[in-house]
Amino acid sequence: MELMVLLNALVTRLLFVLHSLIGVWRVTAVKKEPKYWLLALLNLLLCLETGLTLKFKQGRGYKWFSPAIFLYLICTVPSLWLLEIHHGTQYCGNDPGAVQVNVSNQDFNQSRDSSHGNEGTDHHIIQTAKVFVNQLSTICETVWTLALHQTFLLLLVVGRWLLPIGVEITRDQLSQLLLMFVGTAADILEFASETLDIEDVRKNYALINAILAVWTWSMLQFPLDLAVQHIGCKPTASTRRIPSLLLCRYSAELWNIGVSLFIQDGPFFIVRSILMGHFRIFNQMLVFFTAKNILVVTLQLYRLAVIMLDFRATILQKSRKEVSCCPCEPYEASTHATADQDTEMKEEFVAFPPKEESQAPSEDQ
Repeated sequence: MELMVLLNALVTRLLFVLHSLIGVWRVTAVKKEPKYWLLALLNLLLCLETGLTLKFKQGRGYKWFSPAIFLYLICTVPSLWLLEIHHGTQYCGNDPGAVQVNVSNQDFNQSRDSSHGNEGTDHHIIQTAKVFVNQLSTICETVWTLALHQTFLLLLVVGRWLLPIGVEITRDQLSQLLLMFVGTAADILEFASETLDIEDVRKNYALINAILAVWTWSMLQFPLDLAVQHIGCKPTASTRRIPSLLLCRYSAELWNIGVSLFIQDGPFFIVRSILMGHFRIFNQMLVFFTAKNILVVTLQLYRLAVIMLDFRATILQKSRKEVSCCPCEPYEASTHATADQDTEMKEEFVAFPPKEESQAPSEDQ
């Protein structure tokens, strides 16, 4: 079992490094400047995290936070920023693409014939690899950028699945987290692709940076596991305060509401509203997703109101019963208290057995 844990930890991080290097390669090919290969040095942070995790955690994850996912974001996001800002002018029509594929197939056949003439297996493999790389280079830049966006989000979900879990999170909680990440990734991909593909947006450099900043901000929810883990509550004096009790009972729900309002749907709604209100940019998909963001934000506020009312009712009910236990675990706390009282009574009974009643005084006395 420990071997599988180590294998999953290494394979997942290797996929992260490979995808990050592909992004750096595309930036170098687009910019045509070798200095952008320095972005690959960011992967050293991921290598350092791998070594520390294997040494101190035996490959398993941490509580509430995934350093591997966070460092993968650091390694990949700068490359996607540069590709989106550059946004080459290659035409991605069907005819030019078909010509490029045909030319690449001809090159592949020529390399195969030449390799048979030389009768060298190694030479054949090298020539095939060169032709394959050249064929990938013929793909237009916008297709590359969109593919990197898609594979980036897919790897975040699949990588979180493959990474070994810690003792603080169960497999049931992990499955819930992955299902939430799938929906989140779809919304983020739609936001980036739909807004950045607008022609008027591409003409405004500051607007592109603002959209990419909101996109980067929304990606920060992936390294965190707070959406499915509750904060522990102990019946102490500090946890009996109203804010502490609220976090104790509804920590996961409050985190989900906060993510939607301040990290995802709220910022997305603000950006789309600015596009329509200030820049007068309208299209069918933009209007639809703006209405979707309004609906989600409204439902999250409604959910917050329901939680507050439920918590208020719980506090009032506990105050009436005058029970000094943590409302996050009402039944468990009372059960433990009763069990402790029974145990103490039994111990006292054994240590001090009840004395027999004294006989009645004799008639002589």
